Amino acid sequence: MAFDGFFTHAIVHELNELLATGRVARIHQPYPAEMILVVRAHRHNYNVLISANPTYPRIQITDVPFKNPPTPTNFTMTMRKFLEGAIISSVQQIDNDRIVQINFTTRDELGDNQELKLVIEIMARHSNISLISVKTGKIIDTIKHVGSDQNRYRTLLPGATFIMAPQQEKLNPFIANQAYAQLAHKITNLEELAKELQQAYQGMGRQTAKELAYELLNSENAPEAYQHFLRQFNQPTPSLVEYVNGKVDFTVFPPADSQTIANLTSYQTLSELLDAFYANKSQRDRTKQLASELIRVVHNELKKNKNKVKKLNRTLSETEKADDFRIRGEILTTYLRDIKPQSTEVTLLNFYDENKPLKIKLSNQLTPSRNAQKYFTKYQKLKKAVSHVNEQLAITNQEIAYLENIQSQIELANPEDTKEIRLELQQQGYLRVKNTRNKKKARVQVSKPEAFKSSDGTEILVGKNNLQNDRLSFKIANKNDIWLHVKDIPGSHVIIRDSDPSEQTIQEAAQLAAYYSKGRESAHVPVDYLPAKLLRKPNGSKPGFVIFEGQTTIYVTPNLEIVQQLQK
Repeated sequence: MAFDGFFTHAIVHELNELLATGRVARIHQPYPAEMILVVRAHRHNYNVLISANPTYPRIQITDVPFKNPPTPTNFTMTMRKFLEGAIISSVQQIDNDRIVQINFTTRDELGDNQELKLVIEIMARHSNISLISVKTGKIIDTIKHVGSDQNRYRTLLPGATFIMAPQQEKLNPFIANQAYAQLAHKITNLEELAKELQQAYQGMGRQTAKELAYELLNSENAPEAYQHFLRQFNQPTPSLVEYVNGKVDFTVFPPADSQTIANLTSYQTLSELLDAFYANKSQRDRTKQLASELIRVVHNELKKNKNKVKKLNRTLSETEKADDFRIRGEILTTYLRDIKPQSTEVTLLNFYDENKPLKIKLSNQLTPSRNAQKYFTKYQKLKKAVSHVNEQLAITNQEIAYLENIQSQIELANPEDTKEIRLELQQQGYLRVKNTRNKKKARVQVSKPEAFKSSDGTEILVGKNNLQNDRLSFKIANKNDIWLHVKDIPGSHVIIRDSDPSEQTIQEAAQLAAYYSKGRESAHVPVDYLPAKLLRKPNGSKPGFVIFEGQTTIYVTPNLEIVQQLQK
């Protein structure tokens, strides 16, 4: 079920019950198009996520942790000025559209009562968050500024008069009407009825329309079926549905057609459901946005190095023919007197292959002796190239392994991890430091690795990037702590803060090592473990690179549920 008008109706009902009369305690903007209102209501703090992200726009209460940027944006400062300490009088939906309005009462700088409203438009790339003065109807600020050159109908800029997005001329499904009965009477095909219902009703997504069409077609009493359908949005049963076709979706209530369901997970609230559905998706999307330059640089460097390997392998295959040139030179030298001057080729006995004839090409511009010398020169050149090509191959393959490791870390990274990956790429010369300020930032302290706890309470630390990995393995870890890493695959360094951990703890730490690696989607991933004191870092080696011996190898299959259970 998309975040359509019906889902908006259900989430607004949930939010209004929880947040009405609550006070705004703090305001954060962890990401460019998203803000967090920390609301104290009914003796509980709620983190209200309001997102104008074009891919995942929504409003919900979230338990997913977030980190704030070191410097708040101008939008954040404006929201703090006007909304911190404000009381939420109500959360409401505009008709059955994807527009949510949070109404606030507060006091201005003179202490007079002031009414404000925060309008959240959940409309894909047109999503926005606008703070408006109720008295003047003027916009105080918006998270996305939209000028008249972008939208002639409405300008979304500070100081402009706020104009609501144009409404579609459709029926509000929560206001009494009989359009559904007329349509169900005329149309008996599920897909056609769903399409007509979408055209008739405001805020109805395709999946919602199909659910209503299914109920209407399978009920003898259309009005009763319609009312039952609407009641479910006020008394939701939040469900994460995996369909038989492999698609996963969130719904306000389980689909009526149970034959289409492969797996169903229920949640207490719609916000918990959205956290479960969006957490990983939105994190990956945020990471991609913040790391777009890093992804491009690593992709280009990988492509360049892989092409270099192909060229080096071609050169290496040519060096395998070096002995052929030597043999031709020796045969020409042996039979110099039998070669006629200015010949372009000659056939001579090959005394290296049972005296079989061997055809040898010649240059008619050179004497027979010079032709023989030319073959010897090619032989010497190719022989000398072998050691150089092998050396370059080793260097280039190490470079590819390093870049693939960085690529894997970006895929697994949280948005805040991208700063350290950027710093590493700057230190290694892949990214330019744009100015002296950035150079100072490049010396910032590396953040702490992620902490987990095993079933018996033992602390397990996981490095999320190479700078963290180096710090974890050689600065944080004690010499007798147990170090783990997937075998021959890019991945995180993992440390068990115990010199003699239980088998269960080792298995759980291996799960973490496998999950935070390029092999997270594989089965039976090999993981090496050994005391941290056996690790060695060669001089001049890249961040995250270590050598060791004396390891023990175990095999695990990465499991997200186990990883989540181990999070502290």
